[in-house]
Amino acid sequence: MAVLCVVFAAVLGLGHAVVVRHHAAAGADMAALAAADHWAEGTAAACARADRVARAQAARLTRCVIVGDISDVSAASGGGPFAAEVRARAGPATTRS
Repeated sequence: MAVLCVVFAAVLGLGHAVVVRHHAAAGADMAALAAADHWAEGTAAACARADRVARAQAARLTRCVIVGDISDVSAASGGGPFAAEVRARAGPATTRS
C-alpha cells in the first residue's frame, strides 16, 4: 500500500509539473504575439500589453525585449520545485521571393 501511495504521489507531481510548463509556454507564446502586434507603440506599451496577456494565461512576464518588430519574451509559472520559465519570440512572417 505504501508503494502504491508513493507511485501515486509521483504521478501527481509529474502531472502538476506538466501543467505548470504548459501555462508558462502558453503565457510566453501569447505574450510574444501581443508584444509583436504592438511594437510600433513603443517598447513600454508593447511590454505592458505582453504582461497583461501573460497574466491572463496564468503566467507572469519575466523578460520583454523588443528589437525592431521582433519581440523576445520570457514567462514563468508555478513556484518552488514546480516552477517553469519559457522563452518565446514573435515577429512578422518572412516572404519568399
